Amino acid sequence: MPMPRLFPITRALAAVRRSNRGCGEPSIDRVARKRDPFRVLAATLLSLRTKDETTAAAADRLFAAADTPAAMLRLRTGTIERLIFPVGFYRRKARTLREVSQAVLDLFGGKVPADLEALLTLKGVGRKTANLVLTLGHDLPGICVDVHVHRITNRWGYLRTGDPEETEMALRKILPARHWKEINGLLVNFGRTLCRPLSPWCSRCPVAPWCRRMGVARSR
Repeated sequence: MPMPRLFPITRALAAVRRSNRGCGEPSIDRVARKRDPFRVLAATLLSLRTKDETTAAAADRLFAAADTPAAMLRLRTGTIERLIFPVGFYRRKARTLREVSQAVLDLFGGKVPADLEALLTLKGVGRKTANLVLTLGHDLPGICVDVHVHRITNRWGYLRTGDPEETEMALRKILPARHWKEINGLLVNFGRTLCRPLSPWCSRCPVAPWCRRMGVARSR
């Protein structure tokens, strides 16, 4: 549920945006420059439990060999494994990429759907992935909530929610629509550099004047 007092979310995100300058963009945002829903979908599946730089390199190798569902199915599972190694759970992800590609061809005519509920029917696709495909692949409204967005919005005191899905639902009610697409990309970088899970850099944080530091036991 939202906190009872107002938090200046627009000012906070503007401060985060300035703080992120020079940090580079998340790998999925870079993939999304082509505005290709299948690339966003595949890269997001690769990114789960994998470092960003590893995801970026694996996505580049994979898309050089196959960047459509049909092309992906022409690759053997072992070939996909070699292309995406060393992402986490690469063998499982190789099988998932083929299964998702088959489903996109069979159920959606080879086009990644622009509908949240349809995306959620694909193997391995949860709300985070589905919202990224909508926002970065189809340029549609959506709020992608990962561990960074969930942790930071609660740490700030903007929300008081128990898990990422609850956070998404709360944000849909109170976050101004102009921030929906950008919040994930902003807070991913911010969460990796300053607002870290353990011992965040509160002394350097541009959001410190408004942050309630909920759950912060130790900071720098």
